[in-house]
Amino acid sequence: MSTLAGKSILITGGTGSFGHAFVPMTLARYNPSRLVILSRDEMKQWEMAKLFQNDKRVRFFIGDVRDKDRLHRALDRVDYVVHAAATKIVPTAEYNPFECIKTNVDGAMNLIDVCIDQEVKGVVALSTDKASSPANLYGASKLASDKLFVASNAYSGVHDTRFSVVRYGNVMGSRGSVIPFFASLADSGRLPITDVRMTRFMISLEQAVELVWHAFDDMEGGEIYVKKIPSMGITDIAKAVAPTAEHDIIGIRPGEKLHEQMISPEDSFSTYEYPDHYKILPAINSWCEDPARIKDGVKVPEGFVYSSDNNPEWMTVAALQEWIGNNRQKLGKI
Repeated sequence: MSTLAGKSILITGGTGSFGHAFVPMTLARYNPSRLVILSRDEMKQWEMAKLFQNDKRVRFFIGDVRDKDRLHRALDRVDYVVHAAATKIVPTAEYNPFECIKTNVDGAMNLIDVCIDQEVKGVVALSTDKASSPANLYGASKLASDKLFVASNAYSGVHDTRFSVVRYGNVMGSRGSVIPFFASLADSGRLPITDVRMTRFMISLEQAVELVWHAFDDMEGGEIYVKKIPSMGITDIAKAVAPTAEHDIIGIRPGEKLHEQMISPEDSFSTYEYPDHYKILPAINSWCEDPARIKDGVKVPEGFVYSSDNNPEWMTVAALQEWIGNNRQKLGKI
């Protein structure tokens, strides 16, 4: 039986893109006794609640990870937590740095403390490729968050709350991402391209959810799970969305990388490879030498880097067009 089956689960930031995939998939697969969606936007909760109005397992809770007292109330009798709440838009974080830190770093600390106090069994926090060798505040704040969740496995003491992290790249079709953005401009016949050399990792929401499920079943605490996913060049993404559109080169925006990275060369000393993913083990407390955490993993070579430009797996224009055709009604909606 899976870790999540029949349990009480809470997801922070649960009205976002990830939550809209995680909630129905988890209800169908694991039949949790209770699935609580914590978020601060009442309108998003109102709209999402319509989708689950006849499901007694689903609860909605207005709250903010910045508010520790509210987290104490929300996490009462919760077994497992998925932490998806974050300030995510790179320019927003650059121009509102205090707000980014309050949510992504202070919010992570609040959640860790309350999960330990409420004796939550396990927590999986969502991270991003931008947290590896970060070039912007969003990435730096998520790196700090990752470090907090990893180290908190030693902080939890006798309560034995376990914390792990999942890291993945661009979620295809999510609100504010490049595919719906290009789609909105397709009829104009022109698309803005930052740099023709730019590459990005590509993952579906369903794959992201499955990685979180795997983390809950596999984790001992402190692992960072990195899904093996394909890369794609920005010009190929544009061709898939609008094959006949002209491209206007506008230059890289502040805080933006030419290529994204999910495992840095510094991580390689404690990273192990598995058939569908990598696992970065923490160097602290010799956890990277723990057989229970390593399991059947194979150590990557020293200096190994997993970035979107050196990826052995690439998504073709035809493959993305097929995905868009199957998911057109969802693009940019959540």
